[in-house]
Amino acid sequence: MHKLQSKHSKLKKEEVEKILEKYNISISQLPKISKKDPSIILENYETGDVMKIERKNEDGVEEYLRVVI
Repeated sequence: MHKLQSKHSKLKKEEVEKILEKYNISISQLPKISKKDPSIILENYETGDVMKIERKNEDGVEEYLRVVI
């Protein structure tokens, strides 16, 4: 991972279930990211995995969720 690249981490099944329940959504409603995306191609992500992306900004850190397709 490049030092300027945002931190990517794979969420556990329990974490995904909590998030989906909290927002009352299904996994298909999450934004998507391709398994071939250069930012995750070296990681061990499979289709259906949910990842958290942490991006630093002036106010702290923002978190984004993506499901791997």
